[in-house]
Amino acid sequence: MVISAAANNTSGSVASAFPQPTFAASAVTAGAAFATFLSTLREDYWDNISSTHFYGVIFILSFAFSWLLLHGGGLGMGEVGNAGVHVDSSAGSPLKPSPKPASAPPTDVNGDYPADGPQPKWHILMALNYFITALFVGTLVAFSTDARANLNDPSTMASLIFVWCMFLIYFFGFFGISFVDKESLARSRPSDFGLVDLCNDNNMKHISMNVRDSDSLKVSSMKIVHAPATLAPVCCDPSTLMFPKASNNTKDGYDQMSDPEVAALVVNNKIKDHQLEKLTDPDRAVDIRRIVYNHKLSSLGLGNPLQNLPSSPSLDYHRVFGANCETVVGYIPLPVGIVGPLTLNGETVYIPMATTEGCLVASTNRGCKAISMGSGATSCILRDGITRAPCLRMKSAKAAAELKLWCEERVNFAKLKQTFESTTSFGKLLEANPTVAGRNVYLRLKCFSGDAMGMNMVSKGSLAVVDYLRSVFPEMQLLALSGNMCTDKKAAAINWIEGRGKSVVVESIIPKEVVRSTLKTTVKAIVDTNIQKNLIGSAMAGAIGGFNAHASNVVTAVFLATGQDPAQNVESSNCITLMEETDEGDLWISCTMPSIEVGTVGGGTGLPAQAACLQVIGCKGGGKTPGSNSQQLAHVVASATMAGELSLLAALAANTLVQAHMQHNRKPTLKK
Repeated sequence: MVISAAANNTSGSVASAFPQPTFAASAVTAGAAFATFLSTLREDYWDNISSTHFYGVIFILSFAFSWLLLHGGGLGMGEVGNAGVHVDSSAGSPLKPSPKPASAPPTDVNGDYPADGPQPKWHILMALNYFITALFVGTLVAFSTDARANLNDPSTMASLIFVWCMFLIYFFGFFGISFVDKESLARSRPSDFGLVDLCNDNNMKHISMNVRDSDSLKVSSMKIVHAPATLAPVCCDPSTLMFPKASNNTKDGYDQMSDPEVAALVVNNKIKDHQLEKLTDPDRAVDIRRIVYNHKLSSLGLGNPLQNLPSSPSLDYHRVFGANCETVVGYIPLPVGIVGPLTLNGETVYIPMATTEGCLVASTNRGCKAISMGSGATSCILRDGITRAPCLRMKSAKAAAELKLWCEERVNFAKLKQTFESTTSFGKLLEANPTVAGRNVYLRLKCFSGDAMGMNMVSKGSLAVVDYLRSVFPEMQLLALSGNMCTDKKAAAINWIEGRGKSVVVESIIPKEVVRSTLKTTVKAIVDTNIQKNLIGSAMAGAIGGFNAHASNVVTAVFLATGQDPAQNVESSNCITLMEETDEGDLWISCTMPSIEVGTVGGGTGLPAQAACLQVIGCKGGGKTPGSNSQQLAHVVASATMAGELSLLAALAANTLVQAHMQHNRKPTLKK
């Protein structure tokens, strides 16, 4: 009767928590009954069992039950390979298709690859969580129906406290397990991501580094390093220019295999990915290669980024309108290749490149392989700030000098900074450097722009600064918001010296054996080629920022793939490539690039294909901290440039450049 009355008296409050009144009443009844049971248990057995022993038993039973739920289901590792293909890695036998078992573990976020390892019984955990929650709410409601009487009854309070302690033990240890996204949980733990089934240990290794807090759906909580490719498509190596012709029987054999089966052979290094067009056909090769790279990228915690990179003609013109282009009549499809794996700052990255120049992707890939076989690439950000330099006109040169001196005072800069930052949430004014030319003052403002490239941000803030200066110097005139001392999309010494965007330096050490076996040259030869070409030759040409072999080639290809402003490759390609022979006889290489202008939000980065390429790199959208994703993209651009420099200079040193380009840049004439 007491319980029934309590349920009636509290129907309003219970209904607000549970939409179904019958469920609430059941919870109250069950909770009260459970409390009564424990009260009886206490009266009959409490005096004979110490509290320490009793709680110990509760802990053991709770952990044992939960361990069985978490580890008692699913398939073991190694039973199912990529996309339902059974793999016998120990025997190295041909792959055979096998249907996905009914009890197969859940796939990743895109449903492409099964998660490895035993899987928890999620449905039981979910039901158990709801049941325990209902019991807990029921005991609270039962207590609240006559709280004063219960508080004055030591026996009842002891039973309730005992029950609530048990609930807390469960909640602290196991509540919410079944509500956690299963794929996210699988990614966040140190796992082989299924690659151990498809790759030999010699071909793929996972190196655990410092664990960092991260979104497990976007980036793995462990740094994972893929081993260098066993054979990159090296167009600059004469030995790779001619491939053995596949027999009809061989091609027919691949035609009879499914795409996932052929993809598994590629991942397992049974066949090379750059031979797919010869072994199958160009259209199917793209589909197979997408499976391969999606698998590799998913092992880095990047999901399935290539799903938004079209492989057939398509473009969402709604995304283009009002953002990217006017008077749209169509679009130009560009081939996108992926280079890598490249070890960069202790973790693996893959780099998309959009280009129509044959050999560029293959050559850069060879450089990535050589770098990863060595020390890997180590990259550092030296400066980070986009610039805008309004041209201001004063009445006299003396007035211009007064404006310059005023801007250089610390207290006045603080006023300009406050004015600038009132126009933006992320932008931070770092510097205001005035330059006088007669009556003109060119005020070069440098702004930290977060993950945006920042031209709109710095322009808006600069206009606010000009308005403030006009209030201090009423005679001042604004001639141009951009006075060309920024300097944007033009070769300029100020960008080379002062920097613009991200200033990056990257280095690597390549063992002499790798220089000889992979780059097909010697350390002495490649160092000498770099000095004579990139340093002396560029100096004789009067180059500004052009002390490199072909930095703009790689920069532009990455810019086109990732939605950057391609015209900014002019200053972003400023680069000096240095090479030295170490005391051990190995090759040290570095690229210093003072003005890489990139962003991961805004502009072309919002288009699906370009966003997909950013996701391939692992820096799509805004970062966890402002600027972290755009800085990662700058690291990638600089490292890819270094890989391209390394491979091209090796080809020049070995005199294989022309032969490679004649082979890969010339389509054979089709016979009619």
